[in-house]
Amino acid sequence: MTEQEALVRLTGIVKRYGTFTANDRIDVAVRPGTVHAIVGENGAGKSTLMKVLAGDVRADEGTIEVDGKPHDFRSPRDAQRVGIGIVHQHFLLADALRVWENVVLADEPGTPWHLDSAAARDHVARLAEANDFQIDVDALVRDLGVGDRQRVEILKVLYREARVIILDEPTAVLVPSEAAALFRSIRTLTARGAAVIFISHKLDEVLAFADEITVIRAGRVVGHTTPAETTPRQLAALMVEVEMPTVEPREIPVGDVVVLETVAVTVGTPGERPLLDEVSLQVRSGEIVGIAGVEGNGQSELLSALLGRTDYSGSVVVDGRAIDDLRTKDRRALGVAYIPEDRHRDGLVLDFSLAENSALGYQQRKPIKRGWWFSRSAATATAQAIIERFDVRGGGPSATAASLSGGNQQKFIIGRELGSKPTVLVAAHPTRGVDVGAQSAVWAELVSARDAGLGTLLVSADLDELLALSDRLLVMYGGRVVAELDPRHVTATEIGEHMTGTHSR
Repeated sequence: MTEQEALVRLTGIVKRYGTFTANDRIDVAVRPGTVHAIVGENGAGKSTLMKVLAGDVRADEGTIEVDGKPHDFRSPRDAQRVGIGIVHQHFLLADALRVWENVVLADEPGTPWHLDSAAARDHVARLAEANDFQIDVDALVRDLGVGDRQRVEILKVLYREARVIILDEPTAVLVPSEAAALFRSIRTLTARGAAVIFISHKLDEVLAFADEITVIRAGRVVGHTTPAETTPRQLAALMVEVEMPTVEPREIPVGDVVVLETVAVTVGTPGERPLLDEVSLQVRSGEIVGIAGVEGNGQSELLSALLGRTDYSGSVVVDGRAIDDLRTKDRRALGVAYIPEDRHRDGLVLDFSLAENSALGYQQRKPIKRGWWFSRSAATATAQAIIERFDVRGGGPSATAASLSGGNQQKFIIGRELGSKPTVLVAAHPTRGVDVGAQSAVWAELVSARDAGLGTLLVSADLDELLALSDRLLVMYGGRVVAELDPRHVTATEIGEHMTGTHSR
């Protein structure tokens, strides 16, 4: 590829966060009129690289060229001015505004004193029609489904005349029909000369729709190929290859008591493909059962069903009792402890003190509850005990959760959940976003609880974590459990093939 053929060229991109290097001298060139897929496992550095290109973060080293000219993006505005737009995995939309208002927000036509609403609406409507987006531009965003919300995000970048469109995991939350519609739209864009950078784990989509593929692992480019030059297995091996951790032999055997069981649990809309499809599994006392899988393959729906936060068919059984008729708080009271996927959204109230946070989910239990009253002294004592046992640093019981680092927030949540003396622990990505020291501490606590007889269902995107901690490893793909593996005798390639749907039996 010559310099003139590349619409965008990234050369030697380095991005560090403290001692962690997210991008390590990455080179990528993207041609106009093509779909360029960036693939790699969770945490490989794909999203960081795209944030650098979109001006969300600045690279520590390296150059960005657009049309052969170097640029130093100090903000998203700088990237937008040369035609680069990004659709983030987590949508950035104002639910209370209409579709057209979201699209033009911060770039409204008219004067600083007067918004030309008619011109703005008409522009967005024409843009939607030209790209075959069947969407009501007058609809409130809060009333839209996920597929339409994504179309709004794409319209936002098209409104700003993007020639390079970055799609970060665009199909992670889409049903197959919505994903098919998205790819039709992508081909419409590339036919007009735009370049689409497509970040994904889903190898079937990558091989079906990409023109070129760059594979990133641990922050480095480890391969560049095309769908015609590779196979699903070769791509899976490049994508998920990891150094296998050393797993210490168990000294305490797994117990015989089944503390958690799901029987054909299914989540989804009748008449459509289920998001979670008849999942049956068991967790015994003193056992950690790991669940591996590319995000978006039913793990979140499984967690929601276990906690009673979504409608489902089938049955969830805890310690021999079916709990399908119980609300979330009642399941928690029965002994279901939970380390959530998102500690800020579901694990803590950031403006509350640690004492107050220590009571979350357990405010109806003694000693926190005394008669009709909340015992602040008991909550303070509980928080202090968590702080001391789990080495939570950053303040005492009166400190707010927001004042702690991410790792200490995570340790506090884990301390609260393990300190509740649970029957079963459901742990979702327990070390996501924490440093190495905190990760080591979390692992040690989970192993200690296992050895004391606690049954744990561990959902994680980190293969090292799953292989180090799991006694059995289940792999989810397409909403189903597709494999049960022995962590002591499995290869990274085999796990990757199951995770990406390329394993042949």
